[in-house]
Amino acid sequence: MEDQELKRLLSEARTIAVLGAHKDPGRPAHYVPKYLWEQGYRILPVNPRFAGEELFGAKVVAGLKDLTEPVDILDVFRPPSALMDHLPEVLALRPGLVWLQSGITHPAFEKALEEAGIPVVADRCLMVEHKRLFRGPIPL
Repeated sequence: MEDQELKRLLSEARTIAVLGAHKDPGRPAHYVPKYLWEQGYRILPVNPRFAGEELFGAKVVAGLKDLTEPVDILDVFRPPSALMDHLPEVLALRPGLVWLQSGITHPAFEKALEEAGIPVVADRCLMVEHKRLFRGPIPL
């Protein structure tokens, strides 16, 4: 996806669901959504291990089917081997963009989403890309 389109999608987005959100501050599944929350996005954490607890000002839900509002971006912190199990819920959710974090790719999952008209970004960190697109290069 080209930078201009990515920047547009990130500018228009308001709500980001985080599949695999974590409460350990040392894990990317915590500090990436925390950064996004601090940038003004509404974060909807999804993780059955922490369901009912609060993260980023919202109650953690067990699964994508438990989300009760539209999602602009689905940020995924799940191993590639688990992605196809989530596919029916992702398709039902119909997010505006699915973002697979660094190290996460699954060609069949990505193809199924694209065939359903859902754009996908794979193997890239949403926090790193957001900083790059909106803050510019860090001066040396």
